Amino acid sequence: MKQLGLGLLPQEELKNVSPRSEQAIAPVTLIKTFLNLQQQQALLTESLTYPFEQPMVTVFGKQHPIPRKQVWFADDGCAYQYSSLLITPTPWPQGLLSLRNQLQQQLNVNTNGVLVNRYQNGSDSMGWHSDDEPEIEPNSDIVSISLGASRDFVLRHKATQQKLTLTLHSGDLLIMHGEMQQNWQHSVPKRLKVSEPRINLTFRKLVVGFHE
Repeated sequence: MKQLGLGLLPQEELKNVSPRSEQAIAPVTLIKTFLNLQQQQALLTESLTYPFEQPMVTVFGKQHPIPRKQVWFADDGCAYQYSSLLITPTPWPQGLLSLRNQLQQQLNVNTNGVLVNRYQNGSDSMGWHSDDEPEIEPNSDIVSISLGASRDFVLRHKATQQKLTLTLHSGDLLIMHGEMQQNWQHSVPKRLKVSEPRINLTFRKLVVGFHE
């Protein structure tokens, strides 16, 4: 397991930005191969049972399905709203509950929900956004874990528009520290050469009862 602060990433993982630029050093931590192959396969197998949905969002007055599938697992009282969608929590499956406990024990990260996104192939994507919804515990870390196909994860500084691209592989873990959402956006762009599915897990800590 290899842990790297973003400013210390190998040169081949830095694109479209000077590593000397202070504004290009986003407050994230990347841990390569946090999950071993056995853990990855177990979670991918379990994900086949998840009740994924593809909700509709309104863009410029028209409704469109989001370009991926998702499900929200969380504790009671942890409904989550973004892009005008209010998602009620689904009870935790055993594999994700065990992973949540692992994150707490090994990284001292406390969470009470995980948004699971399934990208069928490189045509599925995630647009530019910040995870700054008011129900997210202020200044809390968000932990992202990748499973399956490798995909580019792109960060963009809000003020300078500088970009940083990281290719996240199966088993990699990325911590987005609390202050990142204030100054940076992130996205998962289309990559049409990718033919295999990817599962992304983003563990978050919400204010319990915010939407009650």
